[in-house]
Amino acid sequence: MSSLASGPAGFLLSGFDRHYASIAGAAFFVCALVAVVLVVASQKRNKVDNNSGISVYLRFIYASFLKPHDKGCQLTAPQATVYDATRKRLLRGREDMLGLVAAQLKYKVENKELRKGKAIWVDIGGGTGSRYNIEAMAEFVPVPEFFSHVYLVDLSPSLLEVARQRFERLGWKNVTVVCQDARAFQLPEDHIDPLKSVGAGADLVTMSYSLSMIPVQSIVDVSSRNYIGGVFNRHVNWLGRAFWRAWFEADRVNLDAARRDYLEYRFGTVISASERNYLLGGIPYYIFIGRQKDIYPNQASREAIEKLDASFTESPYLSPANHREEMNNAIIQSTQEIHSKAYESAVVNLSANLPLPAAFYQNHHYRIFYNDLLPKHTQFKNEYIYAFNWEDPRVDHRLLNIKRDDVILAITSAGDNILDYLQKSPRRVHAVDLNPNQNHLIELKVASFIALGHRDVWKIFGEGKHPEFRNLLISRLSPHLSSQAFQYWLEHSHVFTSSSGRGLYETGGSRHAIKMIRYIFKVFGLEGQVKKLCEAQTLAEQRQIWPRIRAVLLSKPLHWAVVSTEWFAWKAAGVPRNQRNMIVEDYFKRNGLTKDMKNAKDISGKSIWEYVVDTLDPVVHETMISNDNYFYYLCLKGQFSKRCAPAYLSPQAHVKLSSPGAFDGLRIHTDEINEVIGRITPRSLTIAVIMDSMDWFDPEGTEATAQAQKFNQALKMDGRILLRSASIEPWYIKNFEENGFSARRVGARFSGTCIDRVNMYASTWICTKTRELQRPTQDRRSNSVEYLEI
Repeated sequence: MSSLASGPAGFLLSGFDRHYASIAGAAFFVCALVAVVLVVASQKRNKVDNNSGISVYLRFIYASFLKPHDKGCQLTAPQATVYDATRKRLLRGREDMLGLVAAQLKYKVENKELRKGKAIWVDIGGGTGSRYNIEAMAEFVPVPEFFSHVYLVDLSPSLLEVARQRFERLGWKNVTVVCQDARAFQLPEDHIDPLKSVGAGADLVTMSYSLSMIPVQSIVDVSSRNYIGGVFNRHVNWLGRAFWRAWFEADRVNLDAARRDYLEYRFGTVISASERNYLLGGIPYYIFIGRQKDIYPNQASREAIEKLDASFTESPYLSPANHREEMNNAIIQSTQEIHSKAYESAVVNLSANLPLPAAFYQNHHYRIFYNDLLPKHTQFKNEYIYAFNWEDPRVDHRLLNIKRDDVILAITSAGDNILDYLQKSPRRVHAVDLNPNQNHLIELKVASFIALGHRDVWKIFGEGKHPEFRNLLISRLSPHLSSQAFQYWLEHSHVFTSSSGRGLYETGGSRHAIKMIRYIFKVFGLEGQVKKLCEAQTLAEQRQIWPRIRAVLLSKPLHWAVVSTEWFAWKAAGVPRNQRNMIVEDYFKRNGLTKDMKNAKDISGKSIWEYVVDTLDPVVHETMISNDNYFYYLCLKGQFSKRCAPAYLSPQAHVKLSSPGAFDGLRIHTDEINEVIGRITPRSLTIAVIMDSMDWFDPEGTEATAQAQKFNQALKMDGRILLRSASIEPWYIKNFEENGFSARRVGARFSGTCIDRVNMYASTWICTKTRELQRPTQDRRSNSVEYLEI
């Protein structure tokens, strides 16, 4: 340092380049902005309190950035007196971390994995011990009764003196303050459980900003890892990384990615979250809850993983005790071994001494591991399309008659119908969706039934809003969510808490159509008529109200400007191009038209308009919106009512779905249908519900044939596929008939008729497996797959 010129200018020229000078300038700007914010905030504080107002922050700035640091300890007496007052605003995430940890501890106590009053907690770098962290824990669990002993370990005598005085005043005799380097700290011998491994006597270890802050990390650094708890909101752009590293280096804090890397390598990820403190312009911070890598004692990791894999793939589990007997009796002993992607990833990680994928460390195993960095998942850009299902489960139950021994595969969508099926207690339900966010939604619903009472469940999913959702998410729901789902809903908690929005049912890709219709009603003064429609008590009254609304909603100008456009079809209504083409082709056939007509384009628009008319008119004339047709009630009102709601939101359903083991048979797959059924043991499914997914296929492609063949392989004899279509005669029905199925149309919507309460689809079909196809054979010359009929 002797070669540096004296004075600030020389220091900048010698020690910083232009890039760091720009960052320093931005830092001063942020300081000025923060100062203004704090001055305004201080006007509302109690002037009697010496540790409130702008003076606290001025003392903090002096102690942190201007006063020379002692060699032995960075935080000395001047900063210790204002430590608690400044840290709550400047360093966010502590309360969230403690709430998440407390929720996990209470879950373990409830499941007898931990004895209340026997847990040992070590808080490293706990400072004054005030709201950060030990006293704050009292908001979630009673510290003196819940823990047998708490150790506060810090290297700052001045901070620890404040902590001692605080705990003496509180009368907490189970808290010991230790002034020691955390690297040298060891539990007293009488606090080490002999049944645990050496040095593993603590049940909980917390570190809040004591790892020199949470590192800021580029998405490039995590692209090849499958064991972290998801990458949602993790990426920070290059300017943010450079700026905050330079900023914190001024206070001797190094934001080194190696710290976070080591945590995720050394421990299995239970929950992680990447957040921002926007008070200071978006400081990134990170919450990590982890556990030991080896989640199963006695070297039984491989066996436990194989048990889970058997449930994922519907394979018989061959335990070592009766391996030979089971092998002799196995139905699939002549087939090749089938494994899930979760199993394959776990085996690779075990062989490399890496933690298992985060899904294995969750308290529940219904959400199966997936790689959230794959383009097929990231294409959805952290948004689900449907906030509620557009299929009528009443019809599903009538057609399928679900039994307790059924193994069902169904598209997740918003998860409403999955919850309906589970009320029949089938042996297994495989929920499948390529969009991770749709599966985040069903995970939230499942967690809510497990952890919350009917009142809270109703507010979240009946009304679509709950002012305490974020608190419930952290303190009650988090132990029952995967890390990816938790991160998603932590970032989207405003959906339920915002006072300006309508809540859950005005979210998702399909929200555009719903919002547009409500806007039209407002512009044309129809809100009163819509209210009357939703309150009508008879079909006659409902039919009398409808014409005025219909004159606007089904008007030709609206059809020409909006309904017939590609934007409305896909972005607003969720109708893909291939499905739209099926609607148009039906219209051409019905009217004896050909596609080469000069006005074919106009006729295409007319076909969409007619489809909408055939959907809505019969619904109003044949179903009661006020007390039975909750699909359209929700679109018009933005929430359900107690009289008009899905069956899964009833008090009776809550009793069923909140009972222990209600979701033991649920498996949530984030993948394509073909990928999932290709990894399920042949002839193990009894029912498949694929909605209108095959309408999305290209008639010129091979996807329909491939899916029909895979379903033939996965379904038992007489197994059934329930599907819906926008076409009265879907082109792909012949693909099922050519590959071992008999197809029967069990519902048809013709002009003026209602197929069900939704009435959105032209036909409903049941395809029943009637004959077996041989296992696929690979043609090495053409690299194609052929199935032979048995």
